[in-house]
Amino acid sequence: MQAAEMIEIWRGGRCESLHLGHAVICDTDGVVEAWGAPNEVIFPRSSCKMVQALPLVESGAADAVGLSERQLALACASHSGAAMHAEAVGDWLKTLDLGEEDLRCGCHMPRDKDENRRLTCSDTEPDQRHNNCSGKHAGFLTLNRHLGGGAEYVEVDHPVQIAAKAAFEEVTGETSPGFGIDGCSAPNHACSLQGLARGMARFADPGGDLRGQAMRRLVDAMRKYPEMVAGEGRACTDLMRAMQGRVAVKTGAEGVFVAILPEQGLGVAVKALDGATRASEAAITALLVHLGVLDAKDPVVSALLTGPVRNWRGIVTGEMRTAKGFPD
Repeated sequence: MQAAEMIEIWRGGRCESLHLGHAVICDTDGVVEAWGAPNEVIFPRSSCKMVQALPLVESGAADAVGLSERQLALACASHSGAAMHAEAVGDWLKTLDLGEEDLRCGCHMPRDKDENRRLTCSDTEPDQRHNNCSGKHAGFLTLNRHLGGGAEYVEVDHPVQIAAKAAFEEVTGETSPGFGIDGCSAPNHACSLQGLARGMARFADPGGDLRGQAMRRLVDAMRKYPEMVAGEGRACTDLMRAMQGRVAVKTGAEGVFVAILPEQGLGVAVKALDGATRASEAAITALLVHLGVLDAKDPVVSALLTGPVRNWRGIVTGEMRTAKGFPD
């Protein structure tokens, strides 16, 4: 099955660009709706951070150090590196008697405009707390303390990553065919898009056992603190706010996006074939409207999907729209 036509960009009455991809909606029993090839194997990238955080909660490591809901949301985050994010990671590390140098995620300039400006104007280098994955890594360090592993917790054979892989395979219901190294240096295990959506459905309808309780806590934390999951002006934060905490969503690099719908017991996964964030944000928005959890008239829909394309003078030059048949 070929990739589906998902998102079109129009200019001057012509379709200028077309984003192809795959999308699937699952419940815990399997596929409910699909476009393209639901069995396409992908790297979920940061869209699966709540799965990687499962051992942190399920093992008792989070409770052993008294992590808050806000910190659990941060463990699932691809944050913007705003001051509130960097400071929260720093405070978390202090409770472990660790420092920024114990992280293994690397440094990059923050996406947050205010913090970026502050660093630039003060001629200050960013540190690893500003990395968009630093919350996930603080979670890894917390789990590592609980497990008693060595300092290099991102190695694929480290106890932390063995636990993360086991959780990933159990939640997706698949044996991963392999892994790649993510931008933050941690292993990222491959799965089918259908497996990823099925995993999100399990987070949406988790049951009452220990794992189910851990899943529910992570989803609730994401929905309660959307600003910690991404940041101001980011799709994840804006979408969760627009849906008033009914749904948790999470982006991943290279055109991946997922959604967890607890009220409907559904999981959604999207992969834009060209890796474009523009396409995955628009596609997940269209699917959330399709599922009735996002008002088509909400400003976030215009911002991410239906609004006009403008040039630098503010002149309308085109529009974005869903391709015919996506979603049905």
